[in-house]
Amino acid sequence: MPALCRDCLHQFETGSRCPACRSPRILAHPELFALSIAHMDCDAFYASVEKRDDPSIRDKPVIVGGAKRGVVSTCCYLARIKGVRSAMPMFQALKLCPEAVVVKPRGSHYATVSKQIRAMMDELTPVIEPLSLDEAFLDLTGTERLHKAPPAVLLCGLLKRMEDELGLTGSVGLSHNKFLAKIASDLDKPRGFSIIGEADTAAFLKGKPVRLIWGVGAAGQEHLAAAGIRTFDDLARWDRKDLHHRFGQIGDRLWHLARGEDYRRVNPHEPMRSISAETTFNEDIAERDLLEGHLWRLSERVADRAKAKDLAGRTVTLKLKSADFKTISRRHTLREPTQIADRLYREAADLLVHVKEEGPFRLIGVGLSDIVPAREADLTADLLDPQAARRAEAERATDAIRARFGPDAIVKGRALR
Repeated sequence: MPALCRDCLHQFETGSRCPACRSPRILAHPELFALSIAHMDCDAFYASVEKRDDPSIRDKPVIVGGAKRGVVSTCCYLARIKGVRSAMPMFQALKLCPEAVVVKPRGSHYATVSKQIRAMMDELTPVIEPLSLDEAFLDLTGTERLHKAPPAVLLCGLLKRMEDELGLTGSVGLSHNKFLAKIASDLDKPRGFSIIGEADTAAFLKGKPVRLIWGVGAAGQEHLAAAGIRTFDDLARWDRKDLHHRFGQIGDRLWHLARGEDYRRVNPHEPMRSISAETTFNEDIAERDLLEGHLWRLSERVADRAKAKDLAGRTVTLKLKSADFKTISRRHTLREPTQIADRLYREAADLLVHVKEEGPFRLIGVGLSDIVPAREADLTADLLDPQAARRAEAERATDAIRARFGPDAIVKGRALR
């Protein structure tokens, strides 16, 4: 059986240790050098970046997220052992892990690190489909001829480079399609590398819960359970026509997934549909001046992410959540796309003026959608606001100073509200 050392990348026949470096971190599988569809997921990405940048918290549980009434963006594995999970309310997370260090998210910094990882991926293959800042599908079909090494070796090399050069770890799933590669990458976190071959597929899926299907959340599981479907075995027993009749177009996809079939290609041109940021307050807020201060900070975060990805958007969205959890949403479509924080803020502030509900509010958010490449953004002057171009020029100068001297080098007065 072909085998590979994850530490020195030596290829050999099956053994418990690498014959070259004696490492026990061995990959062995009959299809090891034949599979080429992969999913790479960074391990607790935000928290790992924070630990790397601040050695004093490296051995402590770390939660990245909002204040006491906010939610967990992500957390390290020490916090996960205590039961902390992404999207969990912060007060609940701190009850489970009171010793945790809470760090505010640094979206633009994470985007910069994500670009460094993406550059490493680009050296392996042009066929990359990013799902977020910290995970992506890769299709390495045909790359062996170029790199003189099979995909499994290239992927181990990628993980090794991430650790050596960036101080970050990731986990890889390698399979014959996207569906199984995504599942595989979660099987052995952190620092994992799992393989599901074509010959393994039926045995692997046997008895597994349908919650493994990407996109099937709690509501989806309830709908499937109502039809008596809780495992892949249950799903495989259904006739294809009956599944389509019961669940519509998704039923046909479920029929294929029950058999481990997924014919979607890795699509490097899959568009990002929206960019957004929101914050939950420690105490409900009704004062519009304070709300506008939060709008500016959120607009900066959205703009930073858009700039980091060379994107812009045409539609600005304001989101509010009242004290009784009612969600209020307002949006406006611009004449041309933008990635400028000043423009986002002014549009969102104008939307806020037209919100009749007085509050108080427990959450506010800003979003940018109808995403396009940055080259299509902010091309013409705003005749109704002659100073807009000057403010945009000042913002880009501010971006350059922050990139050199840090995010706090320049702070606008409105951000202090």
